[in-house]
Amino acid sequence: MKKKKPAAAPPPDFDLPDDKESLYFLPLGGSGEIGMNLNLFGHQGKWLMIDLGVTFADDSQPAIDVLMPDPDFIVKRRDKLVGIVLTHAHEDHLGAVPYLWSKLRCPVYATPFAAAVLRRKLKEDGPGEDVVPIIEVPLSARFKLGPFDLELITLTHSIPEPNAVAIRTEAGTVLHTGDWKLDAAPLVGEVTDEAALRRLGENGVLAMVCDSTNVLVEGASGSESDVRESLGELMGRFKNRVAVACFASNVARLETMARVAEKHGRHAALIGRSLWRMQEAARATGYLADTPEFVSEHDAGYLPRDKVLLVCTGSQGEPRAALARIAQGEHPHIVLEKGDAAVFSSRIIPGNERAIFRLQNQLAARGVELVTEKDHFVHVSGHPARDELTRMYQWVRPKIAVPVHGEVRHLIAHAELAKQCQVQQAIMPANGQVIRLAPGPAETVATVKSGRLALDGSVLREVGSAVLRDRHRLMYNGAATATVVVDAKGALKAPPAITARGLLDPEVDAGDIAKVAEAVGAAVKALKAQEKRDDAAVSEAVRRAVRKTIQGLRGHKPVTDVHVMRV
Repeated sequence: MKKKKPAAAPPPDFDLPDDKESLYFLPLGGSGEIGMNLNLFGHQGKWLMIDLGVTFADDSQPAIDVLMPDPDFIVKRRDKLVGIVLTHAHEDHLGAVPYLWSKLRCPVYATPFAAAVLRRKLKEDGPGEDVVPIIEVPLSARFKLGPFDLELITLTHSIPEPNAVAIRTEAGTVLHTGDWKLDAAPLVGEVTDEAALRRLGENGVLAMVCDSTNVLVEGASGSESDVRESLGELMGRFKNRVAVACFASNVARLETMARVAEKHGRHAALIGRSLWRMQEAARATGYLADTPEFVSEHDAGYLPRDKVLLVCTGSQGEPRAALARIAQGEHPHIVLEKGDAAVFSSRIIPGNERAIFRLQNQLAARGVELVTEKDHFVHVSGHPARDELTRMYQWVRPKIAVPVHGEVRHLIAHAELAKQCQVQQAIMPANGQVIRLAPGPAETVATVKSGRLALDGSVLREVGSAVLRDRHRLMYNGAATATVVVDAKGALKAPPAITARGLLDPEVDAGDIAKVAEAVGAAVKALKAQEKRDDAAVSEAVRRAVRKTIQGLRGHKPVTDVHVMRV
């Protein structure tokens, strides 16, 4: 038998000192990747968490929709955790709170819109909105949590109320930007508080932990007001139904669709539950106040083709979203047919290409005209391009740049840009790396446990757990079961029974199943007398025979279960 490899040693632990001179940054999610943000700042023996988000699984994780950071490190130190501060209401910044809060049990701080969104999520996916202590703080608030003096600074993004967090400590000030862009006309919400950022820079900033998503994009990200104008012009071209797919959280885009529909004598309808949740949160917090009410999907199905504009979920090809169901002809109320149009008012998030193109092909097969960002100006990003990043560095003037919220190639490019902006030092973090920001030059001083948890139905499992590994193997290699009946001495008392789901069809492959059974019988007979009396030895011989034979027949090594029965 092969020797088992020794288990990998656990990562070294890290004890946070309680002196006033030391300040640490520890990402457990969101560094070296886009999404799933969990950032910790450590000072005077206490930890502060900024954001707690999710990301969405791809085809490599069968039956898994949601992934989130493994918070084990801070769970073991939750008595030192002063609170969670949410920068804004996107899923990759607050989506894990319903699933992980019970492990942390600390106050959650959020501005009104993020709090409204979180309460709705807690009611649907978590322990309930009354269980988690959500402390609502106003825009531009300043408040203290333990040794951290925090100030929220209003930014612009693709959702209302995005905030940077200025973290003042005895060891220096850090600006954690969250997600942002610069937009002089965001349509919904306030513009970036440039004055506050300049004041912060004038008073001295030790480090800036900053969004890297669009660092490879030249120029600026563009304005929501320009998208509204362009979409208004585009809608005038269509004579029949129009479906517009966009991110549900982009409240300004929802308002745009309502205004554009009104301009062209149409009624805007929301098709998809997450769109309704978001517009409810927006109206509850004072946004969309002057926007016409949206039509329900039930009523939209009765409107004439030239009088409706359908705002749909599913811009990333999500299989259960509204637009996918419409494309497959499975939506109970909405139909798209030849002569209608579908506008993708969004960008393709890397990794979603296959799902999006599949959806677009399904729509095209129905005779639906497709319009994407390649065909018309229909979308602007919510993240800063290079010119915007440069302006932020000019305002804040940090001594240390810490790029986050990007893949490795983004972090490298961001670090180079920061140096071009005369930043003294740039350090690229990875999830699990403890970075000392002060005193002295920034450096990695420890590596702690990090990883991902998968929401498997209603259970959280570590990605890489035995259950998920087996499921992955089952997806690619199938499963086989062998039942052998032997007497006390190990002689076969009946022909082995073989099933191989996903590999051998009993109605078509009876001959190959017989070959597997024959190989199993030969393997049992070839055992030594002592081995035949040992169930474990019989089981292992049968397992090897099944896998070897099926590999020869089909090229796959199935996950194999063996049942040994003695009579």
